[in-house]
Amino acid sequence: MTSAYQQLESRFHRINALGEAAGVLGWDMAAMMPEGGAVARTEQLVVLAAVRHDLLTAAEVGDWLAAAEDDAQNLSLWQGANLREMRRIWQHATALDSAFVTRMTRACKTCEGLWRTARPDDDFKAVLPALRTVLELSREEATIKSEIFGCSPYDALLDSYEPGGSSAQIDVIFDDYVAFFPDFLGHVMEAQGAEPAPPCGPFPVEKQVALGREMMAVVGFDFKHGRLDRSLHPFCGGVPDDVRLTTRYDEENFLTALLGVLHETGHAMYDRGLPTDWRLQPVGAPRGMVLHESQSLLLEMQACRSAEFIAVLAGKVRDILGVSGPTYEAENLLALNNRVAPGFIRLDADEITYPAHVILRYRLERALIEGRMDADDLPMAWNDGMDDLLGLRPPCDRLGCLQDIHWYDGAWGYFPTYSLGAMAAAQIFDAAHRANPDLLSQIGQGNFAPLMAWLGREIHSQASVMSTDALLQQATGRSLDPSIFQAHLKARYLNA
Repeated sequence: MTSAYQQLESRFHRINALGEAAGVLGWDMAAMMPEGGAVARTEQLVVLAAVRHDLLTAAEVGDWLAAAEDDAQNLSLWQGANLREMRRIWQHATALDSAFVTRMTRACKTCEGLWRTARPDDDFKAVLPALRTVLELSREEATIKSEIFGCSPYDALLDSYEPGGSSAQIDVIFDDYVAFFPDFLGHVMEAQGAEPAPPCGPFPVEKQVALGREMMAVVGFDFKHGRLDRSLHPFCGGVPDDVRLTTRYDEENFLTALLGVLHETGHAMYDRGLPTDWRLQPVGAPRGMVLHESQSLLLEMQACRSAEFIAVLAGKVRDILGVSGPTYEAENLLALNNRVAPGFIRLDADEITYPAHVILRYRLERALIEGRMDADDLPMAWNDGMDDLLGLRPPCDRLGCLQDIHWYDGAWGYFPTYSLGAMAAAQIFDAAHRANPDLLSQIGQGNFAPLMAWLGREIHSQASVMSTDALLQQATGRSLDPSIFQAHLKARYLNA
């Protein structure tokens, strides 16, 4: 191991420890912090971002990278991958000066804070000036990085969430789904039986929390290394040894919170399964958001909407929520969980219409970053796109362009990873089932250990040692194949 490489490991250890601290502060800002703390917390996060940026872009880091790369033949496989990831992160960081990072962080945290009140108030105009600022800075970042990485401005932002991701490849995959979607949706809705009986609240939040924690425990979540809390928008934050999950609660429908919990638990299990030997090193981080979303959607959609899991869930619902009757039997709960109906809210969407929500956002954010539309145009463009893809026109912005936090927090280029993740989830679950034909029956006994062991070995423990494509090929035998997702939908919804 070269001295230069050792210096890099030490530097990235410090940078990532500071990043973990910022992550916990960000979780607290979204879940626990009193409203009056927003200005102070924003300043804390701004300073932490600036310190991390300065540590990463210091002149010696570039020298260490060059020296370590000259002697790369003396590094192990994981060390070499770590060096590769260090170079990529360094290139992203050195593209922007410290003053820009400070401006961007402050703008994003300010805009996010305004969104948290604008959304429930259905007041897009209240957050629009801040969104304009975030968009302007995001365009500037995209332009700078596109020149450095030799790609389109949108792809330069996408690379932060999915290294090596390409909008050209995404277009092919999404256009294929748009061609498949309308007729298939029509066939499924025609084939559906009578409307299942909906849950009849109220379901007290404390009982829903107990149900969520119980199902997390069934999956295998370790509460010594994490917790479940409440926020306006479900998310998974914190750090691998202290994972913080949140969900939102509706006292009239316990499924809203529960499905959010299961989704975020998938993220949490991935974070918890990352290799401890590589904590605080780039190679020990998750391999991009396509695989991260694959783990949340594998758990929520593939495993936990199966008939086998719903049979386990039904008993827990009756015991913990204190309900009874046909509505809470497995047959009705299965029908509820797999009911297909276009709706306004992405987080509540079924498996079939969910990709349409993501495709809409992907198309809009590309148009916004590429300057083909402005922030002022967003509500109308959103409503037109929903009408085109799902035949629905939101009656208000709260059900439209205000529903997601991502753009208001500066996360441009993130959205396509949701549906790419759903497709990867189907492919990975298919491979896990082929490796273990008893997988679903084990889940039906409340035993997730075999599934989690396979995922831990094939996905979680691999972290960022290889590309997303290489990891999928190793775990499933092929690159991302959207046809497996479509086959899964046909089997689940049309028995085809």
